Parts: sequence; structure tokens; C-alpha cells
Amino acid sequence: MQAQARPRRRRRIRWGKVLAHVALIVFSLYILLPLLWVLRTSLVPEARAYSASIVPSLTFSNYVRLFEAHDFGRTYLNSFLAAAGSTAFGVPLAAMTGYAFARFGTGGQPTRFMVLATQMLPPVALALPIFTIFRGIGLTNSVFGIGLAYVGLNFPFMTWILMGFFEGVPVELEWAGLVDGATRWAAFWRVVVPVAAPGIAAAAVLGFILAWNEFLFALILSGPHTATIPVTLSGLQSQNGVLIAEISAGVILGVLPLVIASRFIQRYLVRGLTFGAVK
Repeated sequence: MQAQARPRRRRRIRWGKVLAHVALIVFSLYILLPLLWVLRTSLVPEARAYSASIVPSLTFSNYVRLFEAHDFGRTYLNSFLAAAGSTAFGVPLAAMTGYAFARFGTGGQPTRFMVLATQMLPPVALALPIFTIFRGIGLTNSVFGIGLAYVGLNFPFMTWILMGFFEGVPVELEWAGLVDGATRWAAFWRVVVPVAAPGIAAAAVLGFILAWNEFLFALILSGPHTATIPVTLSGLQSQNGVLIAEISAGVILGVLPLVIASRFIQRYLVRGLTFGAVK
């Protein structure tokens, strides 16, 4: 009886694996097909952008027009400077705040909730106050101003992520550093930060992605020469309507850096997101 049951069990396991792979393939196609269709649209002439033809007549004219007619190179640089600058400034600030919450309970639960509550506000509720303040101090139409706004927007999110990572770092490591003569500040930078580096990298990557894709505050704070990629793409219109082929080309160019970066940092991102999950 056991000998007869063993082949049936193996067949069930085999079919279970096949069905799991089929489900994963279908789900992957569901995720990838919209992006593949955008890629297809970016490679056809504008007149055929709405055609249902799957095999297009390839052309790179849409990409060329983006850089020649819409100064997309400057737009790319603006997005990179705003996202990278906000990440470089926001991650150390969020790391110190998250460490204070995790180790010392600074401010107690009310302060933690206040930091998180700022993330719960809809961005449109902050748009007018931020625009008024930034206009008063001369930071509108400035890439620096856009990056500074991104720091405030992403700070609560990164703080809560890093707080969880620091809670997963054994406090005994800091005690060992303090016993060896290190100050609390030195123990944080020389002991805690290296151990939590995957988590900090994950927070930095997610903060960069959020800043790279942000639209509302870039729209109200930027000008003709400081617009980011989402703002520039939203303005690609003519008297005949939306330039869908050029927008598709811009979307592909905007997504490309994130795809390339995720390929190289995938291992560190996974380690960071799972850091501290098991104590």
C-alpha cells in the first residue's frame, strides 16, 4: 500500500509545482505587459501610437524629440539631483531619529505617533502651506527647494523603517563598544551603523524611489528649467492632444535607472527589508 501511495504523492507534488509556476508566470505577465506595451508605444511613430498592432515599425524618433524639443537631459538631471540630494540628507537624519526612538524611547509613544501621523496626511493638504513657505524664503523654481521638500515628505517613512532595523541590532554590541572606551556617538557610527547597513541601504533606495516618482510638490515648486521627469511628461501635449508616444518614451527612460539600480542592489534590498524581522 505504501509503495502504491508513494507514486501518487509524487505526482501530486509535481502537479502542485507545475500549477505554482503557471500561476507565477501569469502574474508576472500581468505585471510586465503594461510596461511592455509602453515600450512598444515608445518605438512607433506618433500617428500609429494608438494602433493595436503588436509588431510596430521601430523608430527612435520619440526619444530624439524628447531631448531635442523638450530638453529632457536637463529634466533627467533635475530629477536625479532632487532625489539623490534628499536621500543623502534625509537618511542620516532619519537614522539618528530612528536610533533615538529605538534605543532611548525619546519622546515616548506620542512623539512616535506624531512622526507617523505626518505621513498619514494627504499630500494635497500640505501643498499650499509648503508652497507659501517656500515662496516666502525664495526656494520655489529651485532644485534645492524640491529636494528639501522631499526630505520632509520621506523623513517619517524612513524613520519608522530604520527604527525597526535598529531594534533588531543587539544592544550588547554597543555595550562592548562602550566598554572599549567608545562614546555613545562613536558606538552608533562605528558599531550600530555598519551592522544595520543593509537596512539603511533599503531605506535609502526606497526614499530615492519615492522622491524620483513624486509629482505634486515638484509641480508646484518647479519652473520651466527645474521641472522633474513626472512634471515634464505631464506637459507633453500639442494642439492635437496628448503626445502619447513621446510620453511613453519618457516613461521608459524614467523607469530605466530604477530597473538597473534594483538589479545591482537587489540582494542588499532584500536583506534590508528582512533585517530585524526575526529576533
